[in-house]
Amino acid sequence: MWWSLLGVVLAFSACQHEAPLSPVDDTLLGGNGNGGGGGSEEPEEVVTCSPTTVWFQQQIQPLLISNCTMGNGCHSSATDDNDEIDLTSYQALMNSGIVQDGDLWEAINDDDVEDRMPQSPQAPLTQEQIDLIGLWIQQGAQNNSCEPTACDTVNVTYSGTIRPVIQSRCQGCHSGATPQGGLDFSSWSVLNAVANDGRLAASIQHVAGVPAMPPSGSRLSDCRIEQFLIWIDAGAPNN
Repeated sequence: MWWSLLGVVLAFSACQHEAPLSPVDDTLLGGNGNGGGGGSEEPEEVVTCSPTTVWFQQQIQPLLISNCTMGNGCHSSATDDNDEIDLTSYQALMNSGIVQDGDLWEAINDDDVEDRMPQSPQAPLTQEQIDLIGLWIQQGAQNNSCEPTACDTVNVTYSGTIRPVIQSRCQGCHSGATPQGGLDFSSWSVLNAVANDGRLAASIQHVAGVPAMPPSGSRLSDCRIEQFLIWIDAGAPNN
């Protein structure tokens, strides 16, 4: 069974205390393409995150915070009714034991909609998000991180750049039957309106006096903020 194999993987990882996977794909590092020699300056290393690795700090933690600790979520240290499950940090998540014993996987896949997490009125996780968590668990449920040094500011689109960030960082609160602030960001038109009236740019830059987005967890990276501002300046198109 898949979970039996997963149990072996997690048990081995826990016993051996292996180091986290390298956040760098070594095949994509460094070099200036001319075989060395010549100039006196060392070529700049360009860190490119491996697309086959799931990164906890950039992919899984924002997903858990957005869908399980914010809005109508309850699994944070700030609430008393959290079933002793705090998902706001990696250490708290692992201390809860729900990854190791399979409870997290069971909760997000439960056939009973009343028991499935996140619970109504929050929107359920998409199959893509569920698969991402499953792959992270299969890869050892590590506290890994990768921030690429190269920032693509040329190929910025709603579908390829903006929407994935909104889905992982914002839709836990801003979607479903009762979206926070009445803003359902699963709809491009709603996000477009907030982008064009200035609220989105102010929120992601944490401008004083404006509700910060995301309100919990780490701020978006400088690269992500720059990409959002490029998209906003272009009129926030549905491209």
